[in-house]
Amino acid sequence: MTRNSRVIVPLISAFVLVTMVTPMLSAQVLENLPYSGGVLTARAIRAGRIQLPAANSSNDVVANPDLTCSPAPCVFTPVRASSGGQPSNESPLAVSPLDANKFLSGANDYNCGNIQGFYATVDGGTTWTRKCSPGSGGQGDPVVGYDRLGNAFAGGIQSGSFKIFISTNDGSTWGNPINVTGPLLGYLADKPWMEVDTNASSPFVNNIYFSGTQFSFNSDSEISVSVSSDHGQHWTTKAVDTVQHYPTNVDQFSDLAVGADGTVYVTWIRCHANGPTGDCGGTTTNIMMSKSVDGGLTWTPAAAIFTAALAPDPNSCCFYGMLPNTSERVSEIPAVEVNGSGATAKVYVAYYNWTGSKMQSMLRSSVDGGLTWNAGTIVSAAAGDQFFQWVSLIRSRILVSWLDRRNDSANVKYQPMFAISGNGGASFGAAHLLSSAQSNPLNDGFGGGFMGDYRTSTTTGTNFYAVWEDTTTGTNNVQDMFGGAKIH
Repeated sequence: MTRNSRVIVPLISAFVLVTMVTPMLSAQVLENLPYSGGVLTARAIRAGRIQLPAANSSNDVVANPDLTCSPAPCVFTPVRASSGGQPSNESPLAVSPLDANKFLSGANDYNCGNIQGFYATVDGGTTWTRKCSPGSGGQGDPVVGYDRLGNAFAGGIQSGSFKIFISTNDGSTWGNPINVTGPLLGYLADKPWMEVDTNASSPFVNNIYFSGTQFSFNSDSEISVSVSSDHGQHWTTKAVDTVQHYPTNVDQFSDLAVGADGTVYVTWIRCHANGPTGDCGGTTTNIMMSKSVDGGLTWTPAAAIFTAALAPDPNSCCFYGMLPNTSERVSEIPAVEVNGSGATAKVYVAYYNWTGSKMQSMLRSSVDGGLTWNAGTIVSAAAGDQFFQWVSLIRSRILVSWLDRRNDSANVKYQPMFAISGNGGASFGAAHLLSSAQSNPLNDGFGGGFMGDYRTSTTTGTNFYAVWEDTTTGTNNVQDMFGGAKIH
């Protein structure tokens, strides 16, 4: 299928695994289309371009060493959250607001017949239990979260729609899928993100928000946000902006943050698929933002808050840009966090900028609720590509994490790193390794064609935690690795 083909593989077809063949994927197997990598990989499996051995859906427990270190600041020993022999990529992470020992993660888990696996720990990450998601027609893009009532939530894409699952026992079991939103433009609800309002003083505390990209059959796009105020049972979905017409504009890769007063911020990119290779690679993208002060019922006019340069796509494989020296798709997710309320809320967006020779992690800051923004701060000036950035907050400190290639002279292998700013993002201290092991993206389990679109982080009052794609666990493919650092 060529890049411009719009012959659609039905999204509601049953998920079928072909057995007895080693998984393999070349740069040309994933269509060069604007949809998320998880969706494109699911399509390739259904079309037979990727063949997997029989799925292992066992809900096994993975034992890991204790996550302790002293004195602070110090880095924890990384542990594997995922399990099984097939790839697990794209990792969200959430910590319970009621118990800092309880975490949820997840992945596009190709051990699971529905491509969605969720990982839970109740002992601070020492042991993890995997559950494959209920439902059918899974297309990846996992999301996780907790509310202040002890409920755990997980979700993702199934049959072109966003679904959510609820657990009342910390992820030991999950209820049947509940529909969040179908494809508003008729074809696909893509690349969801979920955020739960856990601010005790918020008038919308325990609201659940789902953002995502709505695609039509001809790849027109629109950002939407869905909200539930009854613990995930019922949902209202609103379009954040008008429909963007392909290829002039493509909206994709949204993220969410909630302020102390319940104000919801949504960020995304708006790129132009007219680059040198006929997609968004090698172009300049707008970073967009909108916010809601009424619990997600209405949204401010979408505004372009700044621009960023996307990595080139010289192999015409990767639509939003190619990770240099590979054929990996590399996303640009403007990860957003907020501290405070109203007109004085401090808003932070982590992103990468293509300098002309490398991908460089950056942070933009606003001290007036997102109305104006600074010129941007380089997080780390070291050589080597920096990608899959994320931002988290501990009190007044800003922590940006990313995958970094500085320690590989060939600029291929990467390690997870983080850096801290204590002055509102004006500058960052030294970069710290989260793992001494170097991962090779060419060992992603898909022949170097898909290691996922993102990885994330979260914090407690004293500690920073992160998840990332790791290829050093002996499975010869990416796994969901969990680690972090004691900050206070």
